[in-house]
Amino acid sequence: MEFDISPLWISLKSSAIATFITFFLGIAAARWMLSTRMRGKALIEGILISPLVLPPTVVGFLLLLLFGRNGAIGQFLLQFDLTIIFTWQAAVITATVVSFPLMYKTALGAFEQIDANLLNAARTLGASEWQVFWRIMLPLAWPGILAGTILAFARALGEFGATLMLAGNIPGQTQTIPMAIYFAVEAGDMGQAAIWVLIILSISLSVLTVVNFWTDLQKRSRKPNSSQRLQSNIPKFASNFTTKSQKQQPERGLFLNIFKPLSSFALDVGFDIGPEVLGILGASGSGKSMTLRCIAGLETPRSGQISVNGRVLFDSAQGINVPSKDRRIGFLFQNYALFPHLSVAQNIAFGLQHLSESEQKLRVKEQLIAVQMSGLENRYPHELSGGQQQRVALARAIAPSPDLLLLDEPFSALDTHLRSQLEQELMQTLANYRGITLFVSHNLEEVYRVCKNLLVLVEGRSIAFDTKENIFDRPRNFTVAQLTGCKNFSAAKPISVTVVEAIDWGCTLTVVEPIPKSLVSVGIRAHQLIFVSGCDRENTFACWIASTVETPHRVTLYLKLHSPPNDSQDYHLQAEVFKEKWRAIKDNPFPWYVYFEPIRLILMEA
Repeated sequence: MEFDISPLWISLKSSAIATFITFFLGIAAARWMLSTRMRGKALIEGILISPLVLPPTVVGFLLLLLFGRNGAIGQFLLQFDLTIIFTWQAAVITATVVSFPLMYKTALGAFEQIDANLLNAARTLGASEWQVFWRIMLPLAWPGILAGTILAFARALGEFGATLMLAGNIPGQTQTIPMAIYFAVEAGDMGQAAIWVLIILSISLSVLTVVNFWTDLQKRSRKPNSSQRLQSNIPKFASNFTTKSQKQQPERGLFLNIFKPLSSFALDVGFDIGPEVLGILGASGSGKSMTLRCIAGLETPRSGQISVNGRVLFDSAQGINVPSKDRRIGFLFQNYALFPHLSVAQNIAFGLQHLSESEQKLRVKEQLIAVQMSGLENRYPHELSGGQQQRVALARAIAPSPDLLLLDEPFSALDTHLRSQLEQELMQTLANYRGITLFVSHNLEEVYRVCKNLLVLVEGRSIAFDTKENIFDRPRNFTVAQLTGCKNFSAAKPISVTVVEAIDWGCTLTVVEPIPKSLVSVGIRAHQLIFVSGCDRENTFACWIASTVETPHRVTLYLKLHSPPNDSQDYHLQAEVFKEKWRAIKDNPFPWYVYFEPIRLILMEA
């Protein structure tokens, strides 16, 4: 008897069409489920993946109820003299239904693995949601989507139970390879069944081999060679980083007054600044990054107003909430959020889609020269050092000439040496940037060097907004003093117009600044304590060392006032001295004498 190959053609045709349909339906469903916040989402998710867990015969029966002559769709098709059941189109429908969950779940998982900062970076660079999906999400999720496509094809190729229920087993019309195998075995023709098993195994293994080979080829092509490894010396930024369009921007500043409830506290912050570099200082989780995200439109406050250079970006009273893509804000994320599938030049050009191709090339060239990256424009982010990635991210943020630049702890991922180099280069860059800059950090010295004015946040509230000199030299309360690095505090009460009692230190101190009416504590920074040779002036007291801690350049001394300590934890103060000073005094006999300079004493209110 002649061997009938029609099951091969029917299987390939129905599986290919089903995979094609599933490819688009699965991606669309995954993208929608990723973004939706509607009620009943869990129920919809269950319906979408139910063909993956239900027995195929149950799926076939449900499809038969739907597409049969008495079903809703079947009745509708009969009006046009069309019938689905027991046709090859029925085989396509069943293959699509049973393979869809694999495509959907794999695509959803691939989308969920994408760093949200990459998507947010694209939005702040002016990309619409469709552009974010097409240019960022889809390319980055492509390996997962490809895997889902292969799984969907394999599932469609091997479908049996549901197909038998809806399409039947009509040789030459609906008989697929799985049914040919089943009925060959049932008829006792083991040889024919074995042939079909070998054919379906060959198809599946061939597809998987080709995909694995292609994946390995892609990985090898992206692996940097030795010539691409980076040099340890980091070239400096060019001083002229700004473009003509930036210099023509109006200099009116940023107005912010927002309220947004969070899980553990409410973000309630407001300030008004001109074209300057404002540092936002606070402990981790104090609301610094959330403030930037609200300004960039990545988060929505419950109420308030945000305006830049007179243009309202958010106003809850007027119902204004400008999308991120239209806010003209540059955002340098903590992890830089460079698009890994795009080259250096493509990353910088991402926010320049509104320009002509020639203008884009010119702007990219300018930025490459400005960050000393010429010649590296075709490299990919994984081929760059952390310092080079940071410079590319900064160039990308500034390239569209934003009105406002947001820097979210840009040096946190760098080592100390590289951090120092890039900090100097950033300061030079910001000196030439004509817009407004917000610099977020929890590093005290970094903020002090980079910024002119500071905003201090504690649990979402602004507790200080002043020049950096005033905030560091004259903090008004304990929290600000502690956040700015003060380590020595004592409860205090006024004795006279110029004298306070430091209760915890067991002494009285002469002060020069006016004593606040609501004085609660006095403090002094560890590096401002002075060791003297004798107790011959005011604010000088005998002290003993309880313990010491050394760093490469400094020594921290834990001091007990008035009497020797009982143990290493029995101390009043911390003093910091350079190693040279420590070597000069460490062998002196006790008691030592420590002097509290009146002008250095910090008087704090509640």
